[in-house]
Amino acid sequence: MTGHIRIVNDPLDLVPLLITFSNSEFKSIYTQLSKNWMTEEELSADYEIGKVKDCIAILKKGNLVEEQWRMPKPGEKPSKEYKTTYSKFRANFQCTMDDLGDIINISISADESLRDLVDDIEKDVRAGNSSVNDLARKYSVSPVFVKGLAKRLPILDVKGQGLVFVEDKG
Repeated sequence: MTGHIRIVNDPLDLVPLLITFSNSEFKSIYTQLSKNWMTEEELSADYEIGKVKDCIAILKKGNLVEEQWRMPKPGEKPSKEYKTTYSKFRANFQCTMDDLGDIINISISADESLRDLVDDIEKDVRAGNSSVNDLARKYSVSPVFVKGLAKRLPILDVKGQGLVFVEDKG
């Protein structure tokens, strides 16, 4: 494991960490990746491939994994392999308790009303309304709440003051 320290300056950067460590399968995948470079195929021997893909997407979004191309054997295709980037954690931020509560709630909640809100926001972004502030006003939540939801989802991310769809480059 590397000796790198993950310094968190923005409380929204906690979302991928909390999602990873509140899900036992994601935590286990993270632990395996902290020990060895592994491909999605190798991880899918122990975990459902959908879980592996979702976990890696969350880890990428949080800049928690490195990736590189594995040199294939003759006649085989190259594949990406992953390894965790950090072995230590340091937080250096300040936020309101309301924002911290939203971040923690978004990260670990299984509330169905949250799912409905995510679906509505995703539809809005597809329709062209990607402004964090506009979406926050429309749904009567804070901008931090909207950004936190985007950080939670494998398909959305925050870019400036807007939401964007994440392109699958793998």
